[in-house]
Amino acid sequence: MTELLIRGRVLTFVNEPQGIDDAASYRYVEDGAVLMRNGKVAMAGEHAEVSRMAAPSVTVADHRPHLVLPGLIDTHLHFPQTQAIASYGAQLLEWLNTYIFVEEQKFAQAEHAAFIAGRFMDELLSNGTTTAAAYCSVHPQSVDAYFTAAEQRGMLMIGGKVMMDRNAPDALKDTPQQGYDETKRLIGKWHGRGRAHYAISPRFAITSTPEQMEMSRALVAEHRDCYVQTHLSENRDEIAFATSLYPDAKDYTDIYARYDLLTNRTLLGHCIYLSDREISVLAETGAVGVFCPTSNLFLGSGLFDRDRFDRLGARWSVATDVGAGTSFSMLETMDEAYKVLHLQGQRLSPLNSFYRMTLGNARALRLQDRIGSLHAGADADIVILDSRGKSAMELRMRTAQSLVEELFILQTMGDDRCVAEVYVAGKAMKGRKVVAARRELETA
Repeated sequence: MTELLIRGRVLTFVNEPQGIDDAASYRYVEDGAVLMRNGKVAMAGEHAEVSRMAAPSVTVADHRPHLVLPGLIDTHLHFPQTQAIASYGAQLLEWLNTYIFVEEQKFAQAEHAAFIAGRFMDELLSNGTTTAAAYCSVHPQSVDAYFTAAEQRGMLMIGGKVMMDRNAPDALKDTPQQGYDETKRLIGKWHGRGRAHYAISPRFAITSTPEQMEMSRALVAEHRDCYVQTHLSENRDEIAFATSLYPDAKDYTDIYARYDLLTNRTLLGHCIYLSDREISVLAETGAVGVFCPTSNLFLGSGLFDRDRFDRLGARWSVATDVGAGTSFSMLETMDEAYKVLHLQGQRLSPLNSFYRMTLGNARALRLQDRIGSLHAGADADIVILDSRGKSAMELRMRTAQSLVEELFILQTMGDDRCVAEVYVAGKAMKGRKVVAARRELETA
């Protein structure tokens, strides 16, 4: 039995905050502790109480005065786009053809896929993200590289091979049968292995023929415990193109509905220009609209309307969407989310931001029993946040008067420099990344 006791200011959410004063939505302990045992949370609460439950020989990691939270969760990004982040001057469809499809062809090489997968996972960890849902490339070896890198680090990750059989370079196209066969094999190899979860991933309606969508439907019917991830209503030109390819559909959302791809395990990136009818369909099916603020701003796509999702009862989550998204940091992502909503007269409180990065995104993934909070029995994925991680933040924190104010400072000014430590299944990972980086430099 291995035990580790983390000491610090413990914060975990138990429900979605209904206002900036909703103290019942979270548990905060000034002198708190989390006892981790064999990769799980055994207990969290007051240090004096938790320490009595630990073995006399327990290892103690004293992170005072930092905040101790569940690991952050990202619900939509692209691991093959890691080196394409910050590609200048194009909107969605031009950007895909100019930069992304060129970059993704490199993942036919297993060595390249393995190298980027390792760097991708380490970037997530350095920013405090312990779980993410990501797209791989069309190449099965990219999926193997992705899940291997996650397994080496003990991370709970969701991912899958993109399926594309049209409107892409020949080197990135599969066929409907090939997409089905390769996805089926990869599900058998990875889904449920350790902490791996598979996502059936037709990229979007533009790059899949009706025949491939039928194969996607078959995969979803055969593997109901797998996720589904695709893109929806990101850009006006995209919507016009997609609906022209499926003229019998009522709208873009109806394309996916006709192939039974909308389930309570479906993640739909962007969802910017949806009608009330479309949002109501998401509400009925339980599918999740994924808000990607830095990506939507970077590509000039548009503004996600959170209030309409809430009013119509549809589920939503938040994500970085690297590489159109401009940062791996969920803190920086929530800073931009605040601004996107503010432009529309909608408020995003710091409590709601931190709820969304943890328990909220865990609920969107239907994994709240395992991640997103510090309840007994949860996986011991934890982030330690330093609210004074930058000099400007240290100065600002001298005037902070409350936890809520501190969280807003973290959300607005924070980045990877505020991540003091990250634990994955009870193991500290920041030091591991430094050692790995040194080895990479020595062998370069």
